[in-house]
Amino acid sequence: MGADRFSTATRLRALGTQAAERVYRAQSRRVRAPRKSKLTGRAALLALVLCSLVVALAYPTRQYVSQRSEIADQRRQAERAREQVHKLQEQRARWQDPAYAERQAREHLHFVRPDETGFTLRDGTADTRRPLDRRPANRAWYENLWDGLDTADQARTRTR
Repeated sequence: MGADRFSTATRLRALGTQAAERVYRAQSRRVRAPRKSKLTGRAALLALVLCSLVVALAYPTRQYVSQRSEIADQRRQAERAREQVHKLQEQRARWQDPAYAERQAREHLHFVRPDETGFTLRDGTADTRRPLDRRPANRAWYENLWDGLDTADQARTRTR
């Protein structure tokens, strides 16, 4: 009976040693085995081609976008210029009307007709609508212009 026990214990020890050796070999195989890379050669080449395409297309794309915005700016400027031309054509047509030209001369230059007397109110406005008599206007438009220049010059010399 003792021999049987001894042989079973010996057998168990031998099995334990063998199992330990198998575990050790399995662990060492895992450590020593080279890991397979998730990035294969084809995938790396594809990534390189994609990156170079992005880099190659970045500058032309940026140029395209900036040129499109410049074109939009030029179109807006052209539209503003067309509007300005239209306004100037309307103004030119108004100035060809003698009644409009006369009204502008009366309002801005204080011109009067020969049968009217012009006068300037204290607030600086002129009233030439009422004919009073055949006397000439109190002041000519150019006298107002020179007085305005003299007043501006005096104000400028005072601030120095």
